[in-house]
Amino acid sequence: MNKILKNSWALFLGMGFLMMAYGFQGSLLGVRAVQEEFSLTSTGFMMSGYFVGYFIGAATIPNIISRVGHIRVFAAFASLASLVILVHSIIINPFIWFLLRVLTGISMVCIYTVAESWLNDRSSNKNRGSVLSIYMVILYGTMGIGMFLLNFSSPKNFQPFILVSVITSVALIPILLTKKKPPTFKRIQAMSIKNLYEASPLGFVSSFFYGTIQSALFTLLAVYASSMNFTILEISIVTFLLAVSGAIAQFPIGKLSDIYDRRKVLVVSTFGAALFAIISLLVSRQMYLPEGLATSKTWFYIFFILFSFCSLPMFSLILAHTNDNISKEKFVAAGAGLQFLFGFGAMSGPFLCSIFMDIVGPNGFFIFLFLFHSLIGIFGVHRMRVRKTIDNPDSQFVAMPQTITPAGIELNPSTEHIEEPYSEKVKEILDRKGVNYKKVDSQNS
Repeated sequence: MNKILKNSWALFLGMGFLMMAYGFQGSLLGVRAVQEEFSLTSTGFMMSGYFVGYFIGAATIPNIISRVGHIRVFAAFASLASLVILVHSIIINPFIWFLLRVLTGISMVCIYTVAESWLNDRSSNKNRGSVLSIYMVILYGTMGIGMFLLNFSSPKNFQPFILVSVITSVALIPILLTKKKPPTFKRIQAMSIKNLYEASPLGFVSSFFYGTIQSALFTLLAVYASSMNFTILEISIVTFLLAVSGAIAQFPIGKLSDIYDRRKVLVVSTFGAALFAIISLLVSRQMYLPEGLATSKTWFYIFFILFSFCSLPMFSLILAHTNDNISKEKFVAAGAGLQFLFGFGAMSGPFLCSIFMDIVGPNGFFIFLFLFHSLIGIFGVHRMRVRKTIDNPDSQFVAMPQTITPAGIELNPSTEHIEEPYSEKVKEILDRKGVNYKKVDSQNS
């Protein structure tokens, strides 16, 4: 563990600051949109821009990294993300904010890809699981901390936007000062959409619908809370609970899926999320009324935590279930395909959910979550009747953050071997002696 932290502290520190800024920014823009009286449809359209950019960036980043290298890409797109958030405070317009969100999405997926491919280069079969665990804790933990920064100043002021920019810029410092050489970028072999569907129809359909759910959940939760007259502190609490409870739930849910039929765990989880979404709606009652008249939010917090427990581990369950139906050599390619579907669904999530909220009111948020979680569950029940359970000893549950890229999926301990990294000095000595250090490393592992 100490070796992992020693070799990767700059990356972990930089990603920690970036996720803090990302968590803060998402809540800030949602609350500011409500205060500026954007329509719910305009807000959903604006927030969906992030996932449009994420989708575009995922397709173009390999070529950019191959041409200019990891450090330059990280510096360029972190600087772009820092600049873009400042423009939000200057031009208050839903369409302009949509374009800015596209740029933010492109920037963030580029940063994720750089960080995760770099972590892959620093990892070996012995420590990949530990690296991924630390990475997940940092991502969810710092994102949760960032959501509390919403209390720094009123979202109507320009100071919060400056703070997001400052935190994003600080993330550059440890990366640019590291002595470690960046890795050689390795392209991920693709798996056709047709082959992915044939391998796992449930994984295919679930990944698309779950992208729709997750994008709406993380982008519009602050909008829902603000529309329900939550205070800034209460908005911070509910968004923090989403990130942290979902991270904690990954491991017990994953353990159950390794013991029992993974599809049953997936179906129970998604129906559980649908149930708790409806209960959260019911217990919300009169929360939107002014202080003194509003009903208590305690039960809402409890059932929302239970919703997060059921919902947030689902991407990892979908990935593990898909791996149950394919050979080990295709794990990374299948993961990349699922991320493509997840991103495709995510582009429409905030906009569709905002239409529900516009028609029904703020509680359309939970009706939307209930509907799409139920669709996954119904299709899961159908697939369990069509295909028997397949036992794949190469597949196991590994907790994955929703922001994981194909490069990050390689951190899954069950994927292909990653060579133990050697220092440049050791490589020179081995080269002088005529020793193929890559072959030696493969044999030792």
